[in-house]
Amino acid sequence: MPGEPATLFGLDLPAGFSHRDDFITIVEERQLIEAIREIKFDAFEMRGVVARRRVAFFGHTYDTSREAQGRIPDFLSSVRSRLADWAGLEPSAFAMALINEYPPGAPIGWHRDAPQYGIIAGVSLLSSCRMKLRPYVSPDDTRTAGRPVRKATHEITLWPRSAYLIQGLARSGFEHSIPPVESLRYSITLRTMRVQSGDSVSHGAPR
Repeated sequence: MPGEPATLFGLDLPAGFSHRDDFITIVEERQLIEAIREIKFDAFEMRGVVARRRVAFFGHTYDTSREAQGRIPDFLSSVRSRLADWAGLEPSAFAMALINEYPPGAPIGWHRDAPQYGIIAGVSLLSSCRMKLRPYVSPDDTRTAGRPVRKATHEITLWPRSAYLIQGLARSGFEHSIPPVESLRYSITLRTMRVQSGDSVSHGAPR
């Protein structure tokens, strides 16, 4: 329940990870869910594997293999503005919106976000999930023989109507995952375009 310690092992969340419970009201959540249930969701496939979650992209997508459904819809305007204000940005800085539909049992594997995007902001709807974080290690380093099994160093519950921002070290130096959810969940994720180059970021696993 809200108010529990936000991380494992008594550790703080990585620098650049911010979280707020009750970011939106119950009424706002209900209105968002009603609007989301009217949009078209598509299967998400990466590297030949089809994810259990379904997605709807607006504004931009991860790559040229998929298309956005159009501009960011008006029903996201309020939450987009509020997240932008929290992040100290203009609302238009959030150039991509991704809405995920997680049926029971759907996870997201370990990943850092797509390299063309910068700040990540998210809102959870309908049910909670656990987000785990661990320091990022490049794919070449993970293939080194004898490396120990890597485990989460931080974990937080994303409650319905809560929001988070990922930027700075939490964005560049950590990766995250979500274990299989217990019940239907929606998430709204907004992203800014990266303004600095040279940071090679892996795409997320589509599980």
